[in-house]
Parts: sequence; structure tokens; C-alpha cells
Amino acid sequence: MTIPATLEPPAPAGPVRVMIVDDQALVRAGFRMVLDAEPDVEVVAEAGDGQAALDLLPGRDVDVVLMDIRMPRLDGIEATRRIVENASAAGGFGPRVLVLTTFDLDEYVLAALRAGAAGFLLKDAGPAELLSAIRAVRTGDAVVAPGPTRRLLDRFLPALDEPGRPDGIERLDVLTDREREVLVAVGRGLNNTEIAASFFLAEATVKTHIGRILAKLGLRDRVQMVVLAYETGLVRVGDA
Repeated sequence: MTIPATLEPPAPAGPVRVMIVDDQALVRAGFRMVLDAEPDVEVVAEAGDGQAALDLLPGRDVDVVLMDIRMPRLDGIEATRRIVENASAAGGFGPRVLVLTTFDLDEYVLAALRAGAAGFLLKDAGPAELLSAIRAVRTGDAVVAPGPTRRLLDRFLPALDEPGRPDGIERLDVLTDREREVLVAVGRGLNNTEIAASFFLAEATVKTHIGRILAKLGLRDRVQMVVLAYETGLVRVGDA
């Protein structure tokens, strides 16, 4: 699951440019209505399936792709994987994918994260939650709905507490004590503001620590930081 770290993209400026990918026109219209009402969000493209999204993306400036999962021709998981691979091949510069689905099932959460999605939300999320997620993903944060995340961890990660685990703990030897603390905080779901308050740091300093953690451990984003925190035992199921 590890992908070599890439250059950090420039700080985002201007409105968040969004592509909506869903096979139901009514759903796309609903999302567009919510997004068009925001002055800092601009819907720049729509697609009815994953293949159409891939065909539209080249040469188009898109910051965030809202991606449905179950669609004809090419599903959202495979489309996400290809978008992430293309971005990696381009030096890490490309749209980030926020997966939206009505299917509150663990295997979809896991598949979305493995495919490289930067976020996962259910379609019944409210407009405020959706907009917050889009803005967070655009700036490099990872967003995963709390309910599916808890079930994912409860189902797939209890084995990390078995004797002889955790795996790969020696990977963390390259981190400073402060970087380990920040990794734990990210693993527990804290955002940059909360981490800064916890350690009495400036948010810019927290961002610097996170950038160094990603580079030292060869991770792609905060999603991979969370997974690694559990895999290495820094954070365990049930930790608050």
C-alpha cells in the first residue's frame, strides 16, 4: 500500500474545482445544487461513470473528484485507482478523490482506501459535512466517515494486538520523538488545528512535521499515516 513520497504540490488558490461522477443524473444535480451555492466551490465537470471521468480529466483543472462506487462500464474503485496512479506518474500533482456511496459496507471502505481515495463519505452526509470534506481533501487532509472507519478498524485490525505484532515497528526508528507523537495524533483522527493545540505548536509546524513523516516513511497521505499507526501498534483499536 505504500507509495513513494512525491513533491508537495503548491498551496491551493482560488475556488475548489470539483468533478461529480455518478451514474444517476438526479444525484449529480443534487450535488451540483449544493456546491453551486458556495462561493469557494466550482463544479467544472460531470461524468456518468468512471470511464467517462477518466476521459474528461486530461487537460482539465480538477482539485477534487466526488466519486460514486457502483457505476456501469468502470466502477468508482478502479477509476479512483487509475486517477491516483496517473497523479503519481505526474509527480503527485493531480485531483484527489472523495468517494461517496450509499453502501455502508466495510469492503467498500477498505477498497476505496487501498485504491488511494483521500476521503470516504456516505451519501446521506449533510451538506455542511460534504462541503467540509471537499475543502479538507483539497488542502491535503484525509476524510473518512467515522462509522465505516470504526467498523473497518474493528473488523480488520484486531490482529494487530496479537503476540509478535506489531509489524514494521522498526520503520519508525527514522522519526524523531515529536514526529512519532504527531503520527499518533493523526492516527487517532486529530486534524492539524487539534494537533497544534495539543502540543502547543503553530499549525505551520504541524504541517512541517507531517510532511517529514510522509517523506521519511514513503507514505502518500494522511490515510496511509492512519493505517501505519495501527499496523505498527502506535494506535490501537479503542484508543481515543
